[in-house]
Amino acid sequence: MPDLDPAAERTLVEEWRGLLARHAATACALDRELNDRHGLGMSDFEVLDRLAESAGGGSEKLRVQELSGAVHLSQSALSRLLGRLERDGLVQRALCSADRRGVYVSLTPEGRARHREALPTQREVLARTLTSP
Repeated sequence: MPDLDPAAERTLVEEWRGLLARHAATACALDRELNDRHGLGMSDFEVLDRLAESAGGGSEKLRVQELSGAVHLSQSALSRLLGRLERDGLVQRALCSADRRGVYVSLTPEGRARHREALPTQREVLARTLTSP
């Protein structure tokens, strides 16, 4: 453990707790408003957003492993989430032709539309929760 004087240690702990509080407030607001307005959870939207960004960058799909790291979910949690999004018609999964162990995920037209509809809500919540003190 680093040698911190009591005042520095208190400051460090206060900063940590402030970060946790801000994260919790933002995550709760995102979950509530995305669900109420668009039927999506925060993680659902984050997956759609990452896929939309990859499509904008010239790629129509992401490997599940890449997506897992980007959205900070375990592979099993992401797999369950993708299953729900796939059942809702928002994403599709396909095996990689070069590596049969690899799975690609891409947005469906319905997924693109839902992302477009939910994007302003997500950005508005982020602006409100992250730019205020």
